[in-house]
Amino acid sequence: MLKVQEVRELIKLIDESSISDFTYESNGTTITLKKSNGEVVTVNQPHTEQKVVEQPKAVSAEPKAEVTEEPKEEVKSEKTEEKPASQTDFDHEIVSPMVGTFYESPSPDDDPYVKEGDIVESNSVVCIVEAMKLFNEIEAEVKGEIVERLVDNGELVEYGQPLFRVKKK
Repeated sequence: MLKVQEVRELIKLIDESSISDFTYESNGTTITLKKSNGEVVTVNQPHTEQKVVEQPKAVSAEPKAEVTEEPKEEVKSEKTEEKPASQTDFDHEIVSPMVGTFYESPSPDDDPYVKEGDIVESNSVVCIVEAMKLFNEIEAEVKGEIVERLVDNGELVEYGQPLFRVKKK
């Protein structure tokens, strides 16, 4: 169990970072910190529930999604003709619901969940985002065709960062 001072330090660190959602689990105790509408909310969920609310000095915007996309386009130079067309030919972006590590398949030996050109249903699993040793399956949320994958396998992703672009069907 974290001490009050440790929780305060976590709140301060999250307040000063671009992270908007943080979860810590230990010995059956879960602490979730979420930055929303200018406030940091702490929820502790073992046997009792506690809430601590503090007003942050400033909530920073998250511009990292755009910064991480451009290097990947340069790395995948073999498909440079398709990139400009696919950037304008999508209706929906599947975004990361949390900070974590992006994995395209359930294990290193398995095939990716989806590839460019694959058709997905709204409940189709498209990838895994691992956060604090928890593997979270990410669903497409829309029916359509995967037009573009925006991150590489094993890459660290931010909350709200686009992972895939989908052309709705």
